[in-house]
Amino acid sequence: MSKNQRNLCLTALVLVPLLVGACKGVEYNWGWYEILPSTQKGSANLKFLVSGAWLTVIISSVSIFFSVILGLFISLPGLSAKNYVRGLNRLYVETFRSIPVLVLILWVYYGLPVVLGISLNPFVAGIVSLALSDSAFEAEIFRAGIQSIERGQTEAADALGFSYAQKMWHVILPQAIRRILPPLGNQFVYMLKMSSLLSIIGLQELTRKANELTVTVYRPLEIYTVLVLEYLILILIVSWMVRRLEVRMGANVQAAHR
Repeated sequence: MSKNQRNLCLTALVLVPLLVGACKGVEYNWGWYEILPSTQKGSANLKFLVSGAWLTVIISSVSIFFSVILGLFISLPGLSAKNYVRGLNRLYVETFRSIPVLVLILWVYYGLPVVLGISLNPFVAGIVSLALSDSAFEAEIFRAGIQSIERGQTEAADALGFSYAQKMWHVILPQAIRRILPPLGNQFVYMLKMSSLLSIIGLQELTRKANELTVTVYRPLEIYTVLVLEYLILILIVSWMVRRLEVRMGANVQAAHR
């Protein structure tokens, strides 16, 4: 049994007794038939709930892509020797780290049409909001990763006559990315969870689907239990993929030293 499987078993052993004990303490008529795949209605409801998974994955993936790119460029001024250049980096990072994600989503969706005359649909507004919020954290991750590279690597690149762009692309970033891969994976998990906030602007992702079905069948506990399991499965899959990538990149590092 792998370590991940053992962790899942331990989690189940803890959660199941707690859930059973909680259910015994209250009188509640369970309505699992509303989401059981063995019935026609339950199968339809379950398909409706799961149908939001693709949009959750897509918007999270696109948002993390843009946030990583933006975060990388924002991190570079933070490495400058000039105070005013570093000040621009700090201004951006502290601003977007301080704004709650939900508030930023609402402002982008409802504020941009008024302030700048730019109207965005929920999908685009969600990507812009999540990417801006997460890019501040990505910038700090990249800055820390780049600064962790030994000075000798930079000096060797300078001795070879590399330009700043060549030095970053061929020498610094490949090593930095290996070191910051775990926190980057954590940010993707964070993005998956924060995408649930986009339900407030009508995006038809997992949480929005669950909210709509709850209003229809009046079974919030059963439906939100399925929602919890959906996010749990998605995050476990992402975590597994990140760990596999870490192992592969680590193996490449070892092979390079042989």
